[in-house]
Amino acid sequence: MTSPYDVLTRITSNRRAAEPAGERCEMCSEAIADEHQHVVDVAGRQLMCVCRACYLLFTDSNAELRYRAVPDRYLAFADFALDRRAWDALQIPVGVAFFFTNSELGRTVAFYPGPAGACESELDLEAWNAISRADSRVGLLTDDVEALLVRVPESQDGEDAGPQTYLVPIDACYEFVGRLRMLWRGFDGGQQARAFIDSFFAQIAARAVETPP
Repeated sequence: MTSPYDVLTRITSNRRAAEPAGERCEMCSEAIADEHQHVVDVAGRQLMCVCRACYLLFTDSNAELRYRAVPDRYLAFADFALDRRAWDALQIPVGVAFFFTNSELGRTVAFYPGPAGACESELDLEAWNAISRADSRVGLLTDDVEALLVRVPESQDGEDAGPQTYLVPIDACYEFVGRLRMLWRGFDGGQQARAFIDSFFAQIAARAVETPP
């Protein structure tokens, strides 16, 4: 006769070892490292964490796919065609924003950081189109997966410094606003937030390849 102890022993010996905790690919459930790649669900406007194998399925930028791999390209646009007047015309309430083409909508959209995370701007398309026509480098951005990240410094002694402008992967932008959200204090973000912005843009500048007009 089988005793309760025998049953418990058999269950314990047959139990699979617990799998290590950690992040998993949102497509195939394979375990992935903290440093991993992303794809964009174009229709759902969702950023997905994926393994290398799944990432490689969606790297063809010319294919008509629902998912698109986020590239790892960083370009610096010195002397970008954006002055204070043009920035004001965009009606963005802070000095940092990122712009990308949403292929589902068929137009450029803009987001800026705030205490709640990424806030969508009511982008003045006429003002944006004027900037695009003035600087052909805007055309280098890949729809949905790359963004133009812009920082317009505050005026110093009545003089406007030129904008810091970079082409970056879209996931870098969402990482930026996500981390900034955790540091944000008060109306303008506070000292910690400003220090983080300085540090983040310094890292981007060190990584980006200079791309002339």
